[in-house]
Amino acid sequence: MDNLIILNDVAIPSELLVATDKAVQEGKAKNRSEFIAKALRRELEALKRAKIDAQLAEMVNDVDYQQEVLQMEAEFATAQWEALKLMKSEE
Repeated sequence: MDNLIILNDVAIPSELLVATDKAVQEGKAKNRSEFIAKALRRELEALKRAKIDAQLAEMVNDVDYQQEVLQMEAEFATAQWEALKLMKSEE
């Protein structure tokens, strides 16, 4: 079980609290705390994915990375061709 920390100074807009209570009543979570923890986890994962996406986008402009990819593709081209031929012969 997670270690719990009680926060007494968190302010939540009333419309979010009403929506949270409605979601809890609909069975989306056991209680407010669980619902808020789920939302925080989801948001933190989205931030993590956005950071990874930004790093991947930077690779497009990274000349060294592009050269390395081309080199790996050339090195594996023969093996890929042989695997394709093997698959075709087994059909």
